[in-house]
Amino acid sequence: MWRQVLLYFRTHSYNADNCQAKETLQTEDEEDIRTAQWIFKPMGSERMEMRKRQMSTTQETPGTAQAQHSTGNRGSNACCFCWCCCCSCSCLTVRNQDEERARRTSHELQAEGIPNCEESPAPTLEEVNAWAQSFDKLMLTPAGRNAFREFLRTEFSEENMLFWMACEELKQESNKSVIEEKARLIYEDYISILSPKEVSLDSRVREVINRNMLEPSQHTFDDAQLQIYTLMHRDSYPRFMNSAIYKDLLRSLSEKSIEA
Repeated sequence: MWRQVLLYFRTHSYNADNCQAKETLQTEDEEDIRTAQWIFKPMGSERMEMRKRQMSTTQETPGTAQAQHSTGNRGSNACCFCWCCCCSCSCLTVRNQDEERARRTSHELQAEGIPNCEESPAPTLEEVNAWAQSFDKLMLTPAGRNAFREFLRTEFSEENMLFWMACEELKQESNKSVIEEKARLIYEDYISILSPKEVSLDSRVREVINRNMLEPSQHTFDDAQLQIYTLMHRDSYPRFMNSAIYKDLLRSLSEKSIEA
């Protein structure tokens, strides 16, 4: 009998322990689930927030997209020091200003175009033949200057002829205010190192011009004009006589004279 009683108590104690263990495990599982939900809930919220941001980005206005695109372009041109490619880089700002200034200068030069040539009648065969005799005879006639100027344009040295002609016009002025204004324009266009049409002059002549500009006169640029005239005579004139421009003109006038 005692054995049965002892067996009964052992059985009930085992069942009670099992129930308590199951309850403990169930409680621990519930706590783990709640803990996991608490841990992973922010991640889910962050993902939802990221989705909302992506949707708002895709639905942005065209103006905003264009602004972001231009900002991206600025970043792609950032300098090597600006590793983040931000648009606030100081050297990038300077570069953009330089590019804008270069584009504006190029546009202004294109708008100005090539200056008009002197009005002159068509040259005769005798005149064209005389051009080959001396540089002075070439420069005496408007037709000769126009032909020579066309050749200089092909060599990118037309500014030499333009400067020489501007000096000739200055010599014909008598009004003091007009002389001062024309002298200033000639200096800015052909003497200043900042001008795209600067002519090649030595330091001695430049010093003379700088002194003369204190009181401009009709002869402010005489030394410079002579130096450019000599440069064209010795350097450009021989090539002009052998150029297609001169030979084609001479041949066409010769053919016309034969036909006549």
